[in-house]
Amino acid sequence: MISSHWPLLALSIRTPRLELRLPDDDELSELAELATRGVYRAGERPFFSRWAERRAPDVARAVIQRQWRKRGAWTPDHWALELVVFEAKTGDPLGVQEIRGKDFARLGEVETASWLGIEHQGRGFGTEARLAALHLAFVELGAEYALSASFVDNASSISVSRKLGYQPDGVQRDVREGRVLVTQRFRMSRDDWWQRERPEIGVSGIAPCLELFGAAADASQHPLTRPRWLIHMGRFESDEAAGVAVVE
Repeated sequence: MISSHWPLLALSIRTPRLELRLPDDDELSELAELATRGVYRAGERPFFSRWAERRAPDVARAVIQRQWRKRGAWTPDHWALELVVFEAKTGDPLGVQEIRGKDFARLGEVETASWLGIEHQGRGFGTEARLAALHLAFVELGAEYALSASFVDNASSISVSRKLGYQPDGVQRDVREGRVLVTQRFRMSRDDWWQRERPEIGVSGIAPCLELFGAAADASQHPLTRPRWLIHMGRFESDEAAGVAVVE
């Protein structure tokens, strides 16, 4: 089986409502179709590029090619895991939750980014998917820090970061199409993560993947990786955050 050579294909993270994993070709096609129906509302601009505003065929190809590109460029020193967020009950793709690391073995830092189909926003799926990514980072990979970033006018994404316990980590200024854009950076430490309540999350298929992440084989045995708190998922059902948090 191909997963014996590329074990990331068998990696799965499950929360009470979601499953996060790499898609097969048919599921990737469904994800691409979802993106063509919109990932943010008119007047919003949460991404650095206009990839989601192109013609529908170009949006679909961009989603598919990004999955292929991230897998093909993977090294333990520089990786990006483009997990598709599936609704556990229906198996429908809802969007993407990315977690990426650069020189992870030395820095112990990951960064997250995400997008959800516009019809799935406002139901707390973005928050829940981010929690799944943080669980992977801190519990399974032994990360020291998790980073996130959002344009300062992306209120929904900033709300998710603050609610989950991230701390402000400075700003970044970039020029896009002749305009200066300001990005708010956020940082969360592993110690801070364990002080927060969180849902029960299960991970399967992680052991064969640790080498690919540049993570220690015993990362999950770190004393801070023992769970302390659980929360009821009803909190996410009433969450108003859209969960769109990509800046690129």
